[in-house]
Amino acid sequence: MLKSTSRHQQQQTMVSLVKSSTHKPHLLQIQAHLTRSSLLQNPKFSLLFLSSLCSSRDLRYARLFFSQIKNPSSSQYNTLIRAYSSSNSPKEAFFLYREMRQKGLKPDPISFSFVIKSCVKFRSVFCGLQVHGRIIRDGFLSDCLLLTTLMECYSSFASREDACKVFDEMSQKDTVAWNVLISCYLRNGRTRDVLMLFDNMKNEGVCEPDDVTCLLVTQACANLGALEFGEKVHRYIKERGYGTARNLSNSLISMYSRCGCLDKAYDVFKGIGEKNVISWSAMISGLAMNGFGRDAILAFEEMRKTGVIPDEQTFTGLLSACSHCGLVDKGMEFLNQMSKEFGIMPNVHHYGCVVDLLGRAGLLEQAYRVIISMKVKPDATIWRTLLGACRIHGHFTLGERVIEHLIELKAQEAGDYVLLLNIYSSTGSWEKVRELRKFLKDKGIQTTPGCSSIELKGIVHEFIVDDVSHPQKHEIYNKLDEINKQLKIAGYVAETTSELHDLGAEEKANALSYHSEKLALAFGVLVTRPGTTLRVTKNLRICIDCHNFAKFLSGVYNRQLIIRDRTRFHHFRDGHCSCNDYW
Repeated sequence: MLKSTSRHQQQQTMVSLVKSSTHKPHLLQIQAHLTRSSLLQNPKFSLLFLSSLCSSRDLRYARLFFSQIKNPSSSQYNTLIRAYSSSNSPKEAFFLYREMRQKGLKPDPISFSFVIKSCVKFRSVFCGLQVHGRIIRDGFLSDCLLLTTLMECYSSFASREDACKVFDEMSQKDTVAWNVLISCYLRNGRTRDVLMLFDNMKNEGVCEPDDVTCLLVTQACANLGALEFGEKVHRYIKERGYGTARNLSNSLISMYSRCGCLDKAYDVFKGIGEKNVISWSAMISGLAMNGFGRDAILAFEEMRKTGVIPDEQTFTGLLSACSHCGLVDKGMEFLNQMSKEFGIMPNVHHYGCVVDLLGRAGLLEQAYRVIISMKVKPDATIWRTLLGACRIHGHFTLGERVIEHLIELKAQEAGDYVLLLNIYSSTGSWEKVRELRKFLKDKGIQTTPGCSSIELKGIVHEFIVDDVSHPQKHEIYNKLDEINKQLKIAGYVAETTSELHDLGAEEKANALSYHSEKLALAFGVLVTRPGTTLRVTKNLRICIDCHNFAKFLSGVYNRQLIIRDRTRFHHFRDGHCSCNDYW
């Protein structure tokens, strides 16, 4: 057919054939024709054919074909660099970029963009820095799209300061650039700054926050327990017409749930027209984390009636619900059901919930056997869950075994040793406490300080133990002393087992007086009207003494308190906790 037509028609036919061919036998025939007709060295045809090979994902063949081109152009290099940047061999993209420069070809923004993405994929911040330097030398700092890609690179490596520098250098910042910066702060745990960036973005008025911005900021509000700011973002979502976006609604359910505001979470859930498995799972998890385990199970049953098939996250929520309510048999039933009925193999998160469930029930040896026998490799988190249970039940022999497993994983942290210190001190094993403290000192292991935050009028206030940084520190400490006197009259006695030093009872009580959550609660009582609900978020687990303190405070001061620590929510009202005990 090709022989009986004119040269122009042959070329047009060849273009059509190249574009429509995806199977290797056809591509081999086309390559043979390109070689015989000398079209292989024609930049137009070689680029087109190379693009087809890259689209077919046969990069070995594409690289072989590329090697036959005598003088590859920048466009041909870019095509292959792009293909490798999204492949399982991203380092090849960087090698091609280096080869391109060695041959005297100047990379353009497209080249740089895909090389940066390859550096992220093969996890080399050093190569990323090299590319950044070349971008500066080649004068591409005015290309905002390229700089946004560079910001994403630094963000993925948790290099927040470098991402900020790139952002500041941008001549024009669009919404995408703002979103990348916000995502970087969120990824680096700078959640308070995310809220500030959202306000700055709105106030500057150059580019408005979009649905992606709102999604990121609601996640930050969820992490901080910043209900008031989250409500502000929700209002913005409604004003901008994003309210029908299901992913935003799902995120709002999670945010309100994590702020302990289930009624608003349920209102958002009801407003979703077509609820998917993520919507149902978010609601089930929200009910579970707020202590409404049986309601979470009822929600799951309702979900099944609607025909929505559960996924891994659904069962994580269900197992967590059983854990918080002490439903051991039901939890084990769900663990079996997920694999037998739905073909979902339990992952380490599911087993972690089961270990938590058994640990809360005091079945520590059974929990240990679950970890040893599970089909997936245990991670540090699941061992720490069991270590926390050992602390509560004073099982220091098993606690020592758990520490050994953490050492094997090379994942032991200061917090793990603190839990072991708790176990020793609660059983009066002060010699072991001293030995462990010496070990920590010799190894230079530093503990993470407890930090509690409380949001008031859209501003997040943070406190650490014995904090003196707050501008109202004198009023806060005076208020806390007043609260302590009132609670003691009501029968509150400091739980001195929470203090890890071998001190007298009175000295221990004094040492416990100014924990971060107590300072946050005292500040809340100081600056809010009587009856206002106080929400506190803590980075570590709340100690038994602070738990009892909050319980008494809720009754004496007629306050509803919601404290979220790293393991769960604690709802206090009228001198009682919804979780019934410290667990």
